[in-house]
Amino acid sequence: MPIAVLDIGKTNAKVIVVDDAGEPLASRSRPSAVLPGPPYPALDLDGVWAWAVTALAELAGEHRIEAIVPVAHGAAAVLMAGEEPALPALDYEFAGPDETAATLAPDPFKETASPTLPAGLNVAAQLHWQEVRFPQAFARVTDILMLPQYWAWRLSGVKASEATSLGAHTHLWNPRERGFSGLARRRGWAERFPPLRFAWEVLGPVQPELAAATGLPADCRVLAGIHDSNASFLPHLVSRQVPFTVLSTGTWVIAMAAGASLDRLDPAADMLANVDARRDPVPCARFMGGREVELVAGADAVRAAASPEDVARIVARGVMALPACVASGPFLGQKGRIVGEIGPEPGERAALAALYAALVVEVMLEKLGAAGPVVVEGSFHRNAAFCGLLAALRPEQSVHPTDDPSGTARGAWLLSRWGEDVGWRAELEAAATPWRIEGLAGYRARWRELAGA
Repeated sequence: MPIAVLDIGKTNAKVIVVDDAGEPLASRSRPSAVLPGPPYPALDLDGVWAWAVTALAELAGEHRIEAIVPVAHGAAAVLMAGEEPALPALDYEFAGPDETAATLAPDPFKETASPTLPAGLNVAAQLHWQEVRFPQAFARVTDILMLPQYWAWRLSGVKASEATSLGAHTHLWNPRERGFSGLARRRGWAERFPPLRFAWEVLGPVQPELAAATGLPADCRVLAGIHDSNASFLPHLVSRQVPFTVLSTGTWVIAMAAGASLDRLDPAADMLANVDARRDPVPCARFMGGREVELVAGADAVRAAASPEDVARIVARGVMALPACVASGPFLGQKGRIVGEIGPEPGERAALAALYAALVVEVMLEKLGAAGPVVVEGSFHRNAAFCGLLAALRPEQSVHPTDDPSGTARGAWLLSRWGEDVGWRAELEAAATPWRIEGLAGYRARWRELAGA
């Protein structure tokens, strides 16, 4: 029977019905919203819940849904006082936590394998700021719920914690020891998290009043839920032998290198460990690739297709985009610039952007010690120049663009069938053909010299 995925992203919220084969059947969506406050910008939890109940009722009228899997973005926690939030769920883009970041911990990276990030991107920084600024409300906190488990609680009435969200650059999790960090224990936060459950564990059936309001079956199961990036990673995790690398692309480009060593992580290069559904650490590196490509290519060329001839002309003239256009990635602290003259032709500007992105990603993969096939998911899979150039720059790893927009939903479906032989495996798409560009090796060496790679 079908399942429903409640996927609450930072940009959009979705309910997706997935059939027995893991394929999407129907969906509803709406933009995610941030309430301006007071007391600070916060996630619109009640607005999303009201919409989700309506969406589930509509979809339950069309399909008999047997389970619901909550999926949500990271860097979000809800502080509960019993059955009500003690404080609004802080929006991680709000800069308030920067006020108290210096008094939180001197260097949590060694233990947590997570760099210190701005605003509320480290959940520990959120908790510290809320505790300092709102001590009376914080004293009432009985439970801290990561966002997927908050939705699981609203669905089932059962509170739980789960490692993929706890391990998503929170400073609350020690990935090597697979448990709460010393910081979380010293501050008394660890004891306020509900019991740890695996993402695939069933918390219980939907609450009776929700079943009555939506028409969901009374025995519809609610799973503990999972962080969204790890939902997308899961189909690869259960299908492939390590080592392999998943390159998730969009506004952010995140390389997840299964089988690589945590010892290679460098916080100064925007590297960190995530935690997969099995609670194993996954070394990662990232940069704001989609945003940087837009800045290098320009608005008129960002969607243009670059040909090998376009790339060859850029290489021959020695035109280079040097990092970093945005404060992220392996060249943190450097100021980006263009070397040489670039004309207005969209193809050449797209070629420059593709070269830039491929060269940065190659550095990321090198720093990670990534091995095995590279699966390119998301918007960059359509960029033939990026994929072909990465394949040329990284001959030891085959590059496989994949067009699967349902990765998150399929990961959630796999959780709902955990322990079963579902007869499904993520097959590798055909490898990208390396673009053989005359002079590319020399261009790469010069780029690295100027970038300080």
